[in-house]
Amino acid sequence: MRTTGDVWLAAGVRTPFAKVDGPLAGLDAIQLSVRVARHMVDQLHGGLPDFFVWGHVVPNLTWSNIAREVLMDAGVGATVPAFSTVMACGTSMVAAFEAAGMLNDTSRQLALVGGVDSLSKIQIGLSQPLSDWLRGFQHARSLGQKIAHAAEIRAGDVGLYVPAVTNRTTGLSMGEHTEITAKQWDIGRAEQDAYALESHRRAVAGWDGGFFDDLVVPTDDVASDTIPRRDTSLEKLAKLPPAFDRTSGKGTMTAGNSSLLTDGAAGLWVATTAGLAKLPPRTPRARLLDFEIAAVDFRVEGLLMAPAFAIPRLLARNGLKYADIHLWEIHEAFASQVLFHLKALEDGAFVRDKAGVADDLGPFPRERMNPHGGSVALGHPFGATGARILSQAIKELDALEPGSRAIVSICTDGGQGTVALLERA
Repeated sequence: MRTTGDVWLAAGVRTPFAKVDGPLAGLDAIQLSVRVARHMVDQLHGGLPDFFVWGHVVPNLTWSNIAREVLMDAGVGATVPAFSTVMACGTSMVAAFEAAGMLNDTSRQLALVGGVDSLSKIQIGLSQPLSDWLRGFQHARSLGQKIAHAAEIRAGDVGLYVPAVTNRTTGLSMGEHTEITAKQWDIGRAEQDAYALESHRRAVAGWDGGFFDDLVVPTDDVASDTIPRRDTSLEKLAKLPPAFDRTSGKGTMTAGNSSLLTDGAAGLWVATTAGLAKLPPRTPRARLLDFEIAAVDFRVEGLLMAPAFAIPRLLARNGLKYADIHLWEIHEAFASQVLFHLKALEDGAFVRDKAGVADDLGPFPRERMNPHGGSVALGHPFGATGARILSQAIKELDALEPGSRAIVSICTDGGQGTVALLERA
């Protein structure tokens, strides 16, 4: 969907990303988010954002509108409207798209958007039958009614609900789905491990070179991402057992070539030209030219294949080829997922027959992709990844020549995907 008028995305900040049950495990989703929101608002030249959009993927019974709770706990200003959003791994990218559509030249010039997940703080609930019984027990008025209701409970009704990273329709996890797609596209173990190793090398080099210093705010004595491994190697990766297909003898996806369950929060600015004036002058920014939200029938196509449909459509709509894009940031849910995306994008028959794009988009420039590593190495807090990857791409794009373009892509559970087309002014 092409944007109307000048819509800008400006780099925000994030917490370090840490493995689940690691050094950020003591902070819940609101506490992680407050660190980001407070830091970003403190950077404004006075004033406040005009509205606030935030999201998280893993549900919590303690709050219903996390955006409002974060804003209040951060002391950002009780008069700033705040609403929550969710679209699995694309949550905070969709938040940016939603904000872009709400901007105007008068009352809504600047939005703070982002997302979070604290997978160390998963709230366990009662099973639905037990919840129903408990509500009925509370409604019983007399002692006799309570005793009679207590006798109605069945052993099978007593249980807990533990949220799982699985698709509700199929009962399979994203990893299990992706194993199926990797086999369909003939993506081998060695290829995945080599890709994962390169992601770690680039992330480590990015940290060593200072690229992430102004994108990450220290949080509870954690100053940098804890997942990138400078000591990994192809030999170490090859020793890891399959994580999702443990029985067939053909499983290729491991903890080493997959993104890990992660804690973290990330934010991003969405602004009009007038809104940009409220930000520090050196804040990297890029024009949001166009975006695509795609969905496929994941009972037929791969669960994470939607971006391979969306990218050709987005390019064709703007009269562009792969070579016209100077920077590619493709979310790495799994190394195999990135590799079968690339294989599909390079397959003329797929682009024509599946994505419905007849144009010859040319060869895909793999050397322009994920220069500072991706989610396999950096981590993947579901609700935060959209803001993380957009801020990272904006800063990378800011180092290129004016007029350079970037594509930022995220696959999500449910057979959906989000893709943004950015341009350095």
